[in-house]
Amino acid sequence: MEVAAVLFDLDGTLLDTIEDLTDSMNAVLGEHGYPRRTVAECKQFVGDGVEQFMRRALPGGEADDARMADLIAVYRERYAGAWDRKTRPYPGVCQLLEELAAHRMPMAVLSNKPDATTRQAVGRFFPGVPFGEVRGARPTVPLKPDPTAAIAIAEGLGVAPRDMVLVGDTRTDMQTAGAAGMFPLGVLWGFRGRDELVAYGARQIADAPAEVLTFITRKTG
Repeated sequence: MEVAAVLFDLDGTLLDTIEDLTDSMNAVLGEHGYPRRTVAECKQFVGDGVEQFMRRALPGGEADDARMADLIAVYRERYAGAWDRKTRPYPGVCQLLEELAAHRMPMAVLSNKPDATTRQAVGRFFPGVPFGEVRGARPTVPLKPDPTAAIAIAEGLGVAPRDMVLVGDTRTDMQTAGAAGMFPLGVLWGFRGRDELVAYGARQIADAPAEVLTFITRKTG
């Protein structure tokens, strides 16, 4: 393939958000009498939106719909006040984005984090990066791994999905790439490991951001 654009996941790929996510979840769990969760556990719980994160964090996934809605509302409030306390770009990510921008490579971000928070995080940590599209979870659009948002981003960038690389750290990202017809590139510095990424379709694995840059620049015309 010849790479015409790159679509990045956010949490676990560009930003190390796990401690703020864990702290916010534990604040909610503790307030409501549930056991706290470890960072290692939360790395397995995130990636599919806030509802799934909450459901996985609860013992046995317990909570009826009304209770779940209340817990999610409290979580959103806690996270809104703490989302950037410990969150930082992974080492080498800023350099990767700067190099891709210098190569005039079209780039975009797609996250299952709420849309407003996704845009806030990208603006806060990557203010100079010329992303063509930045999208998070929207009420009218299915979450990843549904390919709807990814395909819409490709259309917005004016490239065919088959000419895009989707860079992510979880099975959700690899499934999204496969469903959208994009090239799935898994990264190992995020929330999940090689076995999961390969099992869900990764065709390339990167141990460090520099390897992503090498792969993409080799595949550009």
